[in-house]
Amino acid sequence: MGNGKPMLRVVRGQADAEELAALAVVLLALQGAGEEQPEPPHREGSGGWRSPGAYRAPGSWR
Repeated sequence: MGNGKPMLRVVRGQADAEELAALAVVLLALQGAGEEQPEPPHREGSGGWRSPGAYRAPGSWR
């Protein structure tokens, strides 16, 4: 980036500074969208599920 060579070149038309800035933002956003996010570490355990102490019939009161 600091070597003095332009990173973008307009081949046709007259792009002003705002249009070039908008294009640069879009290109950088697309570049960042391709990066994968690290997965959270896997935690061993029950996952929040607690089994009841004893079997309860569907129609039981307790």
